[in-house]
Amino acid sequence: MRQKGRLLIVDDNADLLAGLKLFLAPHVESVSVLKNPNLIPETIRKESFDVVLLDMNFTAGINSGNEGLFWMKRILEHQPLISVILITAFGDVELAVRAMKEGATDFIQKSWDEDKILSTVLSAVAIAQSKKEIQDLRQKQKHLNEGNSRQFVFCEPVSDLMKSVTRMVQKVAPTDASVLILGENGTGKEVVAREIHRLSSRKDEIFISVNITAIPDTLFESELFGHVKGAFTDAKEARAGRFELANHGTLFLDEIGNLSLPMQSKLLSVLQEKTITRLGSTTPVSVDFRLICATNMPLEKMVGEGTFRQDLLFRLNTIVIEVPPLRQRPEDIPALAEFYVKMYASKYSKKIKDIDEKSMDALTRYNWPGNVRELQHAMEKAVILCDDDLLSFNEMGSRKAAEPEGFNLEDHEMNLIKKAIEKNKGNISATAASLGINRSTLYEKLRKYDIR
Repeated sequence: MRQKGRLLIVDDNADLLAGLKLFLAPHVESVSVLKNPNLIPETIRKESFDVVLLDMNFTAGINSGNEGLFWMKRILEHQPLISVILITAFGDVELAVRAMKEGATDFIQKSWDEDKILSTVLSAVAIAQSKKEIQDLRQKQKHLNEGNSRQFVFCEPVSDLMKSVTRMVQKVAPTDASVLILGENGTGKEVVAREIHRLSSRKDEIFISVNITAIPDTLFESELFGHVKGAFTDAKEARAGRFELANHGTLFLDEIGNLSLPMQSKLLSVLQEKTITRLGSTTPVSVDFRLICATNMPLEKMVGEGTFRQDLLFRLNTIVIEVPPLRQRPEDIPALAEFYVKMYASKYSKKIKDIDEKSMDALTRYNWPGNVRELQHAMEKAVILCDDDLLSFNEMGSRKAAEPEGFNLEDHEMNLIKKAIEKNKGNISATAASLGINRSTLYEKLRKYDIR
């Protein structure tokens, strides 16, 4: 079966060119040949190649290999993803090793070992295509990061409380220190985490966000550490975990207070050893990521209760940033509201220019128990319902914490849960206890009613 791969062979020996082309053509997509290396720049500009097989010497009587190294560097300057295989004379292994140190993928000798030539070429094709796939993935990730950045914008604060948070973010971002972000549900902890990443030296690498509560206990270790094929019943193929995916980037663990004690121990081991081992494997993999965690739970109190490891807490809270609830910083509401109106007006193709004064006043006076997330959802709904260029009070509703009308049990249950969350300042354990249900039942209801 013919594989993918476009080859360019450069050698001044016409017989060698013909022989290599005839031998390799059935195994790859295409084979082009050049006798004159001076045509290399023009050729690689016009056509795309995966592999270049390049002779090391072109001038009669010169066997230094410098010509091959020169043209290899020119190729890699123009097309860094190309795999270069150097064609060496018998006994020039030392020269070939030097070339590989300077960027060559591999070398073959002119002794004409067909098996060696074919395996070397096919491996080089695979390497080149892997490089291209990685580049494509990085470009896609950059695009995704840019898209996410629009969803998680760190708005310029007005309140002194948020200005203090901003200053802390700017100080800690250039470092690699672990950060623990505290705050009620919906206050924007992930926004703060993404801003730290955006301002860090890892900004061009991946940002992986993991909501601890969204991963079932049975899948947790596989999701974080990854697994090899056959590690368990449903492991039909190997898969990298979140720790591995976050390599060189930033890993954000939300709701870290809900991490079980066994998994706390495993996380601590990763942070200490800087390695992970996939499920079903015995081979450790080095990882290097910046860790940011967030929670609305009292971790220090949990340490005293024995439900959170103190040594892990010391690892997580090198820097602590507390995000205040929206009700404590009403000065920030107008800017946030205007930002979300602009974002959703663009999303839903609405020509909304502003929010009327009466409505903005109502937004500022409302308590916002669901914090910034509730404000965001309110603005989205208002934009969808608005038919004018000015957003008015009618679309947004009264924004009062009133009881729902009618006798719909789900409406009353949702309202009761929101009130309990507000009363318990976002503490999930305390909220569940006050409602007379366990935490897992509360999480199910939060997902059901989209309360975040």
